[in-house]
Amino acid sequence: MPTPTKGPRLGGGPAHERLMLANLAAALFEHKRITTTVTKAKRLKPYAERLVTFAKRGDLASRRRVLGLISDKGVVHELFTDIAGAVANRDGGYTRITKIGNRKGDNAPMAVIELVLEPVSPKQAVVAEATAAAAKAAPAAEEEVVETEAVETEAAETEEAPAAEADAADTVVAETEEAPAAEDKK
Repeated sequence: MPTPTKGPRLGGGPAHERLMLANLAAALFEHKRITTTVTKAKRLKPYAERLVTFAKRGDLASRRRVLGLISDKGVVHELFTDIAGAVANRDGGYTRITKIGNRKGDNAPMAVIELVLEPVSPKQAVVAEATAAAAKAAPAAEEEVVETEAVETEAAETEEAPAAEADAADTVVAETEEAPAAEDKK
């Protein structure tokens, strides 16, 4: 969390700054991107990301905390349903600040702050999809393995029975062959 600034806060007192940040955050969540000064964008970034983190939790206590800061119920609903679902796989970095040059009238440095709603990376999205598919296919594969083992066990049992009979027959044949050899030596 950034250290608080000393002195005047965005051209007013602390209460005015809280209201300005709440209004900027509501506009950001409603329009997904807003143009403002660089200073306001930098102050808005941690504020908005904290609200998105609350929205990702999705419980009633989080919703009430956000409603205490942003008074528009429609914006809070959109934050909890649309935006939280879009950034569910993202571990932070929900906003992006892009500097766009100076304002024409007073030469103030301007920036665009926007929500980052695209997936974390295409590669990670593919890996997550493959993992889900493998987990779904794992129970089916286990059933096939169990069936295959049962068939192999039955086949092994049927092969062992003739093999045991063949071993017994070989033993009898070997004994009969040894008997005449023993008689010849006498």
